[in-house]
Amino acid sequence: MLDWIIIGGGIQGCTVATFLLKSNRTTKKQLCIIDSHSKPLHSWSCMANRIGMEFLRSPSVHHIEPEPFHLQKFAGSRGEYNHFYGSYKRPSLQLFNAHCQSIFNEIELNDCWNQGRVNHIMKTGNGWTVTTEDGTARTAKHVVIAIGVNEQPFLPEWAKHIQDVYPNHVAHIYDKNSQELDLFEPPFLIIGGGIAAAHLSITLSRRFPGKVILLKRHPFRIYDFDSDPGWLGPKNINAFHKIEDFNKRRKEIQQARHKGSIPNNLYQTLRQLQKKEKLCIMDGEVDSFSINLNENHICLDLKQSDDKLNVKSILLATGFQNTLPGQEWLSSLIEQEDLSCAACGYPIITKSLEWAPGLYVAGALAELEVGPVSRNIAGARKAAEKIISSIKNKS
Repeated sequence: MLDWIIIGGGIQGCTVATFLLKSNRTTKKQLCIIDSHSKPLHSWSCMANRIGMEFLRSPSVHHIEPEPFHLQKFAGSRGEYNHFYGSYKRPSLQLFNAHCQSIFNEIELNDCWNQGRVNHIMKTGNGWTVTTEDGTARTAKHVVIAIGVNEQPFLPEWAKHIQDVYPNHVAHIYDKNSQELDLFEPPFLIIGGGIAAAHLSITLSRRFPGKVILLKRHPFRIYDFDSDPGWLGPKNINAFHKIEDFNKRRKEIQQARHKGSIPNNLYQTLRQLQKKEKLCIMDGEVDSFSINLNENHICLDLKQSDDKLNVKSILLATGFQNTLPGQEWLSSLIEQEDLSCAACGYPIITKSLEWAPGLYVAGALAELEVGPVSRNIAGARKAAEKIISSIKNKS
């Protein structure tokens, strides 16, 4: 029997794994990471590169290594002092990824890696047995479910209809099954008002000046981070934990998140591109569409507007469905083990993020305890710290 199985090899799962190994709470022989991809952070790297992210939104102290200033020291050892942006020292994507890979090499994370897709978990004796689609079963004393919402991209109904007819001209940027962006032709219509839409608009308008339209439902929402920094400490989280009604906790999370927001530096870049007529920025929503297959374009009408948009490619940065991730196999686990869930379907867990003895969650699944930062890098660190702390207290 293993000590630990971590389901999910993204930022959340890799952060928990790194904390476990670096705190000597387990060894690489006693740790197994199960992920559908062939290497750590595969989805993260693909999506960040796809939208053309240059610098992270998170400050330099938010990364996968337990020591907060480790990333800055890593940059110094490489002489890469210019790989930070602004007063929060936001790291470049290149530096952040290099730092992650350096940590993975140091702790030999690939020795713990098992590619596969989980389809069943069950309680067995003093542990948990995790089974993948190929029939392989592994048992561990502790399991961490660290899956995200990346496999649940949200598509508006009108976009689904266009995709049915014109599949290679419409894609959600987080749909791993869609073709590469280089295969899409300008002019482009980008749908969304958040940070992914902003990055993608900047990237494409630099490559195809004057051939990119950014359409968003609301004015730009400008915030440094996706929630107030007070949620990282006792200022906000203590009051949050005093809320016993999980419906109210859910509402608090929704109100605290700056959904669809962007930091000021991206806003200024977008406005500069707009001023130079390299990018068209519009507020509005699609009402109807028509497809001209002969002329190879899509014509869209906007609600409460006479504007008509003629484009060849539509790229959606419309976020994710607001449903429980992994529910195709989590549902049976919840039923079998009678696990507690709030009305929103998300786990009701202990302060140490245990859903049941030895069964932990991280990331989106832990947000009713970790709070609005749960899904980001800071939330990954919080989850890892809570899990490590609970193990120390038990030992």
